[in-house]
Amino acid sequence: MSGANPCRGEAALIIGGSPRLLRPSFAALVAAEEELGPLFALVERASAGKLALAEMAALFWHCLAEREGLTRDDVGTAIATQGLAASAAPLRVLLAAILQGQT
Repeated sequence: MSGANPCRGEAALIIGGSPRLLRPSFAALVAAEEELGPLFALVERASAGKLALAEMAALFWHCLAEREGLTRDDVGTAIATQGLAASAAPLRVLLAAILQGQT
């Protein structure tokens, strides 16, 4: 599944060789915030280059539109496999959606 709509703050992450949709819905962001703390602080850490790998994986996990057949470890493995540079692209889309909202 791909079909990510950046205007809606969506992005795609390749997990296990397949694109998976990341959708920063209100429920997903609330769940991420419950685990990671205030999202504004998360954005600040990311902009300062201080976002931990586990934080990125957690944000991606909570924003996955469909988790069926996946574990959280699969998300972390995908980030490690692709590398931080490739994983930064969907992260930027999600962080922009957090800061700017969706059109």
